Amino acid sequence: MQLSDIVKAYDVRGLVESQLTADVVRALAAAFADVVGTERPIVIGHDMRDSSPAFARAAAEGITRRGADVISIGLCSTDESYFASGSLDAPAIMFTASHNPAAYNGMKLSRRGAQGVSLDTGLAEVRDGAQAFLDAGDIPAAPQEGSVSERDVLADYAAYLRELVDLSGIRPLKVVVDAANGMGGLTVPAVLSTEAGLGQLPLEIIPMYFELDGTFPNHEANPLEPKNLVDLQKAVVEHGADIGLAFDGDADRCFVIDERGGAVSPSAVSAIVALREIERVRAEGEAEITVLHNLITSRSVAETIEGAGAKAVRTRVGHSLIKDRMRETGAVFGGEHSAHYYFRDFWGADNGMLAAMHVLAQLGMGERPMSELSAECTPYFSSGEINSRVDDIESAKERIIERFGAEGEIDHLDGIFIAERSGSWWVSVRPSNTEPLLRLNVEAETQSEMERVRDLALELINR
Repeated sequence: MQLSDIVKAYDVRGLVESQLTADVVRALAAAFADVVGTERPIVIGHDMRDSSPAFARAAAEGITRRGADVISIGLCSTDESYFASGSLDAPAIMFTASHNPAAYNGMKLSRRGAQGVSLDTGLAEVRDGAQAFLDAGDIPAAPQEGSVSERDVLADYAAYLRELVDLSGIRPLKVVVDAANGMGGLTVPAVLSTEAGLGQLPLEIIPMYFELDGTFPNHEANPLEPKNLVDLQKAVVEHGADIGLAFDGDADRCFVIDERGGAVSPSAVSAIVALREIERVRAEGEAEITVLHNLITSRSVAETIEGAGAKAVRTRVGHSLIKDRMRETGAVFGGEHSAHYYFRDFWGADNGMLAAMHVLAQLGMGERPMSELSAECTPYFSSGEINSRVDDIESAKERIIERFGAEGEIDHLDGIFIAERSGSWWVSVRPSNTEPLLRLNVEAETQSEMERVRDLALELINR
């Protein structure tokens, strides 16, 4: 087994049994303990996939064998595992394959304080250490092996989020939530309702697919794909709801549907939340305010940030990379096109539930509908992310540069990004960090120009 096949740029992701086995997990967890040290216990959490509990137990075996203690938090969302890592100041492992189909599983690793781990910041060392254990056929035992304890952090997680965003005074809202049989089925009732013992909020929650089921019987837990939003869009309209929320499998991403059934772009959500966070910290006396956005969010996000008098910092795509930049810059918030949203008050980690709460607060503090709030943050026309399987990625990228390079400024922050000189359009082409795909994003000032650039770029990519 070559671990380079499943250890990606910022997490571990692979097919259960053929790539990810208990032995592989045990070795990776043991190597992680070696990298982060044994001074602090290591938190282990897992999602609802059938393979996740056994993988969590295997990880505990590897960690304790190398001398570190384990705190098992059991079933949780990924952002709940970040909460445990941050509040307990402990490294963490989350077992999930996020939005991937049921045949997959994976590991998201955090250093203490929910700090991200990528290939550049420790994941390569974890991979190589685990490979050495597997090749040797043994994980050497430490002189004093660690112990395992259990802790339920869901109520504390819910209470902390309610401290960050107060929804108690908003107007009553009817909210349809599609958990896609993922971990939102556990966290939404705790945070937005009363399941964790918190008070009732002025929210009527209409649940869809809250039953935890790692086979995803209703639809894939990937709301980035429009087909997986159809059920929610219909339900919002049928119920006359004010808003719809869709969570992915591990519930760290949240997508928003307006009252008409229209999809609200993650860029619009980023702009809404950025404004709220800028206003909040400015009211607390903060003068120099920084907000991050990755390079394929809408141009309107940077314009909104700068229009509010804050500094907009452009980043590469990827949660561990952005967590690092959150720490380096002291940014109060960061937004990605993929609906990952990062908060300084959440240890710089991403939290889809917290972003949803900000949107609910913004919607509930006034009388305007979600469609209007979304429209004012969406002045441009976007292709959305289009994935293509390409045999020769480098040749495809060269064709894009050759065709569009003369019309705009080229940068290589993350793949290829070309912005037309007058500002009328931009095109981004970058390889996926987790799948064998080339990802295309286009934005333009008009629908026709976006379609022209999109179609030409796709023709070049798939030639």
